[in-house]
Amino acid sequence: MADICSEFLGIRSPNPFWLASAPPTDKEYNVVRAFRAGWGGVVWKTLGEDPPIVNINGPRYGAIYGGDRRLLGFNNVELISDRPLDLNLREIKQVKRDWPDRAIVVSLMVPCEEAAWKRILPLVEDTGADGIELNFGCPHGMSERGMGSAVGQVPEYVEMVARWCKQHTRMPVIVKLTPNITDVRFPARAAKQGGADAVSLINTINSIMAIDLDRMAPSPHTDGKGTHGGFCGPAVKPIALNMVAEIARDPETQGLPISAIGGITTWRDAVEFMALGAGNVQVCTAAMAYGFRIVEDMVEGLKNWMDEKSYARLDDFVGLAVPNVTNWQYLNLNYVVKARIDQDACIKCGRCYVACEDTSHQAISNAKDGHRHFEVIDAECVGCNLCASVCPVENCITMEPMTGGTDPRTGQPVVKGYANWTTHPNNPNRVAAE
Repeated sequence: MADICSEFLGIRSPNPFWLASAPPTDKEYNVVRAFRAGWGGVVWKTLGEDPPIVNINGPRYGAIYGGDRRLLGFNNVELISDRPLDLNLREIKQVKRDWPDRAIVVSLMVPCEEAAWKRILPLVEDTGADGIELNFGCPHGMSERGMGSAVGQVPEYVEMVARWCKQHTRMPVIVKLTPNITDVRFPARAAKQGGADAVSLINTINSIMAIDLDRMAPSPHTDGKGTHGGFCGPAVKPIALNMVAEIARDPETQGLPISAIGGITTWRDAVEFMALGAGNVQVCTAAMAYGFRIVEDMVEGLKNWMDEKSYARLDDFVGLAVPNVTNWQYLNLNYVVKARIDQDACIKCGRCYVACEDTSHQAISNAKDGHRHFEVIDAECVGCNLCASVCPVENCITMEPMTGGTDPRTGQPVVKGYANWTTHPNNPNRVAAE
């Protein structure tokens, strides 16, 4: 059986599945239940200085559902921990004593002043916690007070605070990045320049989930008024994957350890992030939706997949997908695929035909010998896979590689021996192929 023990920044845990800083890690009771269920570690919900934060006493969450009411996206307007700092610190110390084999990292957020960080760091260090995570991502409530994403959106602040923390603690420092920024590479570079040991991402995305058309106010609301909150859940996974990949393949941050967050629900989600360079993963929304025991399937699924692929340790596959992430101009335009419809699986709903006929390349016919029949017209198909994307039958429409074909832009035969558009003979700005 594969060994899924994790070591991240020297922090050991029995598996790479940690709970992210959020309501599931708010107190000793929750964290102990999580450890009993099998989670490898937690990032304790963000602590700040006393006096305690005051949260709203009403709806804090919004949701978007799929057709079967499966949770696709989640939004929250909850703030950092509203429990007294000394109570949190006592509980962290006790849990770490009781569960020495599990990772406990403490999320922190205090005013952007060196003195404030210098005050809180020794208190956390005294608990025996394994590390700290600087919350530079929270997009609501705290950002209006000059913390959270207000810091994370300014690379100079990220570097400055990371440097303060490295000066005032022996613990590993993880910088949690905000996705509410044009280019996530800049704060990641700043974190590295400030001496941070790792980055974690993504935090939640600014969002308003819905508008109550009777009240004409955001939903959920508090006494008729609403605000933007943080969006998370399965729907943000593609955004998170891209941002993790951007940092993993950036020459200025290559080698910087990454803890991945964003829509992770299954072992497969976790493996995708790890293939893009993440050393471990953090989960929140899935645990809130389905409970702590989802980690059992994650652990077993990961082990079984690693056995199937003959990976003995996590490091055997971490980062393997990074070299295959590239910029558009380096894609191979000689690679041609065409759609194929499995006539035995086809239910003749016509969605592929309508989508292609109305919005794409008119590459699917809808009748044969006077009967309803859907078939791909190779001469018109550009392999865009819209038909496969809208088909309700899994694997009914597949994309098959061709040994030859034509360039959809020019209608000219595909020319062999050219690796990408930069050197393609149909590119008027091409450079000479070496």
